Amino acid sequence: MTAYPMILRIIVTAVCAGALIGCEADVSDRPESVAEFPAPDRAIPENGVSEADPFPDEDAREERGEAQAIIDLANITPGMTVADIGAGEGYYTVRLGSQVGAGGRVLAQDIDSEALARLGQRVERERLENTFIKLGEVDDPRLPTDSFDRIFLVHVYSEVTEPYAFMWRMWPALAQGGQIIVVEYDRATHAGGIPPTLLFCEMEAIGYKLVEFVERPDLSSYFSRFERGEARVEPDQIKVCLNG
Repeated sequence: MTAYPMILRIIVTAVCAGALIGCEADVSDRPESVAEFPAPDRAIPENGVSEADPFPDEDAREERGEAQAIIDLANITPGMTVADIGAGEGYYTVRLGSQVGAGGRVLAQDIDSEALARLGQRVERERLENTFIKLGEVDDPRLPTDSFDRIFLVHVYSEVTEPYAFMWRMWPALAQGGQIIVVEYDRATHAGGIPPTLLFCEMEAIGYKLVEFVERPDLSSYFSRFERGEARVEPDQIKVCLNG
């Protein structure tokens, strides 16, 4: 047996036992099948980016101050509980952990168990005691309920293959007044981004409401902030947004 499953078990157990309670409620309020949700009307390229425009590595992102710029826009303060969806190698995870401080919590989620294993090793190596990891699914972030002040999807939403199911199941994870932060490239979906109007439509189709939109040409991206609306739309009532 490889080492990383043990790392995952240890850290996820810490989440359930610590401040991020409610892990037993991961699958509550969940329709039996993704088939109950509509498919998106858009292409989702493999790896989310075109070969001509590879995603920058951590050093390049840090050089232009990407994480701190987005963290500042999201108003992250000490003591908050945040989730980093599609955390990968942890570029945002470790910086969010520093921002929320010892009194806060960060849950890093990904659907790639090998990436999570590497992140788990980083968490242990850098002694990030306020940071935990969790394996998700393509149609379900599997987050504890009533837990998060902010949920980050940075260049991740455009890669989610089942966005209506995924974001519908994310709804209960927000704490009172919690917000979802989506950062994306403003480009065609087949080129590894999503036009803002299409993102807004898909989020609103579930019941979320847009509360802020900021263009950041210095980061080649845009920043958007969503909150829960008055009610979550039932899966069979979700209207698919047309792409183009």
